[in-house]
Amino acid sequence: MKKRYLGIGAGIAAAAMVLSACTPPGGGDGDGDGGGGDENSILNIGWNEPFRSMNTMTTNGNAVANSIVTYMMNDNFGYYDDALEVQEGNLGTIEQVSEDPLQVKYTFADDAAWSDGTPVDAADIVLQWAAQSSNFNTEEDVERDDEGTVEEIEDESTVFFDASVIGSQLIEDFPEISEDGKEVTFEYSKPFADWQYELGFGADGVGVPAHIVGKRALDEDDPEAAKQAVLDAIEDEDTEALSPISNSWNKDFDFTSMPDEDELLVHSGPYKMVDFAEGQYLTLEADENYSGPHEVGVNQVTIRYNEDPMAAVQAVENGEVDMIQPQATADVKSAAEAIDGVTVDTEDGATYEHVDLTYDNNGPFDPASYDGDEEKAKLVRQAFLKTLPREQIVETIIAPLKDDASTRDSLYRVPGAPGYDEIVANNGSDEFPGADIDGAKELLEEAGVEAPEVRFLYGASNQRRAQQFTLIKEQAEQAGFKIIEDGDDNWGTRLGDGTYDASLFGWQSTSTGVTDSDANWRTGAQNNYGGFSDDDVNSMLDDLLAETDEAAQDELVTDIESALIEDGFGMPIFQHPELAIYRDRVQNVSNTTVSPTMFWNYWEWQVS
Repeated sequence: MKKRYLGIGAGIAAAAMVLSACTPPGGGDGDGDGGGGDENSILNIGWNEPFRSMNTMTTNGNAVANSIVTYMMNDNFGYYDDALEVQEGNLGTIEQVSEDPLQVKYTFADDAAWSDGTPVDAADIVLQWAAQSSNFNTEEDVERDDEGTVEEIEDESTVFFDASVIGSQLIEDFPEISEDGKEVTFEYSKPFADWQYELGFGADGVGVPAHIVGKRALDEDDPEAAKQAVLDAIEDEDTEALSPISNSWNKDFDFTSMPDEDELLVHSGPYKMVDFAEGQYLTLEADENYSGPHEVGVNQVTIRYNEDPMAAVQAVENGEVDMIQPQATADVKSAAEAIDGVTVDTEDGATYEHVDLTYDNNGPFDPASYDGDEEKAKLVRQAFLKTLPREQIVETIIAPLKDDASTRDSLYRVPGAPGYDEIVANNGSDEFPGADIDGAKELLEEAGVEAPEVRFLYGASNQRRAQQFTLIKEQAEQAGFKIIEDGDDNWGTRLGDGTYDASLFGWQSTSTGVTDSDANWRTGAQNNYGGFSDDDVNSMLDDLLAETDEAAQDELVTDIESALIEDGFGMPIFQHPELAIYRDRVQNVSNTTVSPTMFWNYWEWQVS
C-alpha cells in the first residue's frame, strides 16, 4: 500500500466503543438537540484505537485511528467517494503539465489557509515531498524504541525522515515555485502511473504545517520566515538544518492527550480539536474561522475509544454512541441487527487478510536452512501454502456475515474489481485452493524435508485471527508440519524482525493506484517483512511504476502475482467485510473501500 511500516496494524484493527468512566462534552444519551449545522448538533462515534499523532506519514502516525481525525481536520487536493471516483479537494487543483518529462503542477486555492491564518502553500507540500521521498536521509534507519517508533536524533549530521513513498522518490530535483508560493511544479525522473495520488491526497493532505516545523526546529517565530527557512534547507540540502527539521517532523506532532501547545493543533480543515482525554475520547468542533468551502452538518463530533466490539454494540443500543465500525463477526452483526432503530450496512472493506512467509531468518522457508538450496526451500513454502484452508476459513468465518463471500485470489485486485477475474485466471492461484493435504505431502516428500517447524505469528486477542490460526494449524499438521503458536498482541512491532516464519494480518488500501503495493514485494522495501527478493519482480515493478495503459497494467500485475505465488511468497485469504452500524438519528452515512472508509463524506453527516 502506499503507506509504510505499521499502517497494516492500524488498517486491520477493529473499531469499537463503550461508555467510559469519564464522560466527554456531548456525552450521555446521544439524543442531541439539533440537526444540520445547529450549534448544538452532536455526534458520538465509537472506535477501537486511540489517536496518537497528527502526522499520518510517519511509522507511528500511519494508522487509521489517526487518519480519520486528520481527514476531518485538514483539507486536501483530492479524495475518493463511495464509488472510488476521485473528487477534487478544497486545497486546489492538480494537473499534469508535461508527459515527457512528467511534470505535475499543484495550484493552491486563494483561501487555502491554516487555522492560525498562515497560507497553505509551497512550503507545506515541498516539506511533504522531501520527508516521504527518503532522498534527503543520510541514514537508512535510526534507533527505535520497543514499539518501533523513531528515537530522537541527537547527531546534527544525521537526517532521517521516518517515511518512504516510492513515487516521491522519483522526484529528485527541487520543484519550480511561483513567486507567491501558490503554484508548485514537480518533475519526475521517470514516468509514474499514480502521480495524481502522490502528494496532497486524502487523509494525509499536505501533511503537518511547514511553518510550525520551521518554528520548532529552527527557532523561526515568523511564519513566513519559518516556511522560507524550511524551503532553503531542502533546496540547499543543508544537513545541519534538515536534521532538526526531520526530528520535529518525526516526533513533535505525536501526543496521546490534549497538548499544551496549541501550535500542534494547527489545521486547514473545518474541524478543530477541542478536547482529548488519553485512551478515552477525542472531541472535534466545527471551526468558526475555517475559510474553505466545506460546511459541516454536525457541530461536534466525539470519538470514544474501547476495544470490545460487543460492548460497542451495547453502547449503540444504550444510545451512548451513534456510529461504530467494529470488527465484523457474526455475533456482532446479529446483536446489532436485533436493535430497533439501527441500520447495519455490510459491505467489502478496505482490508484483505493474507499469510506471508519469511525468507531470511534461517527458518523452514529460508534457503539458508538447506545449504542455500533455493528449490528445496520453495517446495517447502509451496507445501505450506497448499495447506491453508482458505475456502474453509471463508465458509466458517466470513460467509455468516456476507452471503456472497468468497476467497480473495489476487494480491492486487479486490474481488469484483475490473480485471480481477482475468488476473485470477492466469496468476496461478488455482494451484493453492486450500487444504490440499495430499498435494502438500507430495511437495514435502519431493523436497526431502520432514516435519518442518513453523512459528506462526498473529494477533493473540483477535478472536477472528485466533480462529483462523486454529484452522490453519489443524490442516498444516495433517500434512506433516509442526506449527508453533506465536500469538502476540504486539505482533505489529515484530513484523520483519525474523522471529517468526509465517504471519497472518491484513493490508488496508489507501488508494486504487497500481503502485500501491510496490513496497510489499520490492527487494528491501519497508513493507517487505519476509525478506523476499527477486530481480525479475523488481524489474516488473519498475515497469508498472511507469505504465499508464490499464490493459498493460493488468498484464504486468498478472505476471507479478504469478511470480509471487509460484515462489511461495504468501496467499491472500479474503476481503474483510465491513460493518457500519448507526442509529436512525444519523443521516448520510456512506462507506468506501479505501481509507478513511465511512468518514469519507463527514461534511454530509446530519443528526436529528
